[in-house]
Amino acid sequence: MKTGLRVCAFVIGLAAFSAQAADPPADRGEYVARAGNCVSCHSVPGAPALSGGLKMATPLGAIYSTNITPDKATGIGDYTLEDFDRAMRKGVAKDGHRLYPAMPYPSYAKMTPEDIKALYEFLMKGVSAANVPNKPSEIPSPWNIRWPLAIWNVLFADDDTYEAKAGKDAAWNRGAYLVQGLGHCGACHTPRGLAFNEKGYDETDGDFLMGAPLDNWSASNLRQDVNTGLGRWSKEDLTAFLKTGHNKYGIAFGTMTEVVNNSTQYMTNDDIGAIATYLMSIPGSREGKSNPYTPSTATADALKAGDFKAPGALVYSQQCMACHLPTGAAQGEYLPLLAGNPVVLDPSPASLINIVLNGSQAVVIDGLPDAYRMPQYRVLLKDQEVADVVSFIRSSWGNAASKVTAEEVAAIRKATDPASDQVHILRMK
Repeated sequence: MKTGLRVCAFVIGLAAFSAQAADPPADRGEYVARAGNCVSCHSVPGAPALSGGLKMATPLGAIYSTNITPDKATGIGDYTLEDFDRAMRKGVAKDGHRLYPAMPYPSYAKMTPEDIKALYEFLMKGVSAANVPNKPSEIPSPWNIRWPLAIWNVLFADDDTYEAKAGKDAAWNRGAYLVQGLGHCGACHTPRGLAFNEKGYDETDGDFLMGAPLDNWSASNLRQDVNTGLGRWSKEDLTAFLKTGHNKYGIAFGTMTEVVNNSTQYMTNDDIGAIATYLMSIPGSREGKSNPYTPSTATADALKAGDFKAPGALVYSQQCMACHLPTGAAQGEYLPLLAGNPVVLDPSPASLINIVLNGSQAVVIDGLPDAYRMPQYRVLLKDQEVADVVSFIRSSWGNAASKVTAEEVAAIRKATDPASDQVHILRMK
C-alpha cells in the first residue's frame, strides 16, 4: 500500500499477570517486542529493523514511525526506564513533545510495569543501534502543533494499568489484558470519533472492536455478530487464524499478513487461547436484529447450468470459480469460502475491492511461504467489472450485502498499489 497504519489487531504481548504463558521464551523482552509487532510498524524494507520510517496516513497528513533502536543520536539510546515508561503509557517523548495517538499509548497504558521494563531492556540491550534520523511529519501548520494533545489525553486517554475483572477466570483476564493492552487491537478494529479517538477501549463499550475503515481496507468486526463478526467462528477457527494465518473462513491479507508473519505465529498457544477466550465472550453489537446468514443453492445451480446472466457472473466463472467453486465453498484452510464469509458480508466492501484489485502477499509460517495467493486483477479487469463481480459475490449463496459501484472501485484503485511479491520477514537483532 502507498501509505498506511499497519494493522496491529490480534497483536499480543507477554504479561506479568495471573494467567502465565506456557513455556515462556528465554528472553521475555524479545517476546514482548515480537508479540507486540514493534518490528512491523517501526521498520521499512532496506533499513535496519526498528529504525523507523514507516509512512502512516492520518486525516491531517502523513506521519512516520520513529527510530526505537538504542542509538543515542537518532533513537532512544539516552532514554531512562522512566522516560520509556512515560512515552509508552502517556505519549510523551523524553524531550517533552507529545506523540500522536497513531502510537497507541492509550492501550499501552494498561501494560504492567514488568512488561514495560522487559521491553525496555530488550530494546536497549538486544537490538543493534542504527543511526537513522527520524523523518518529520507531513502535517501542515497549524495542525502540527502538539500542545493540544494534552487536552486530547485528558478527554480520551486513561493511563491506568489493567486490573483483573472480578468474576472472570485467569484465561479471560489474560486475554482481556492482551487485547486491550499491548495488543491494542482496538487501534485498528474500533471506530474513531471526530477527534480520532477510539470509541471504546474495552468490552463494556458497544463500539469496541466492531470494525473500522483502515487505509482502504475494512478492519474486521471482532465481536460475536453472526453475519459480519466472529459469531460463527469456533475457538479452533480463531486460534488457527492467529497461529497460521488461515482457517476455513479466510486467509490473512493486507497488512494483517505482516502481523501473522512477524508477530502472532511466535505467540505461545496459551496466549492465543486466552485471546480467543476473551474475544468470544464479547457480544455482537453491529447487526442488531438482522437475520443470520442462511445458505442458498440458487447461485451454484445457475453457474453449474451455464447461466451467467447476472452482472458479474461471467467474470466470476472465468476468474474466480476454479478456486472458489460454483458453491462459494472453502477448499480446506487455504482457499477460503465466500458463502457467508464475514469479510464478504461486511457493510464496507473495501477489503473485497482491495484484494480483487491488488491481490495478497504470501503468509510465511516457520519460514515457508504459502503457495496459495490471491492474484491481482487491477490490469485485467475494469472498474465496472470489478464492481460487478464483487457485487455478485456479496449477493450470492445467501449473502445479502450491498452492491458496489465503479466509483468505489476507482477510488481504491487510485489510492493503492498491487501487493508486493517480496515478503519481509524481519529480524530484530
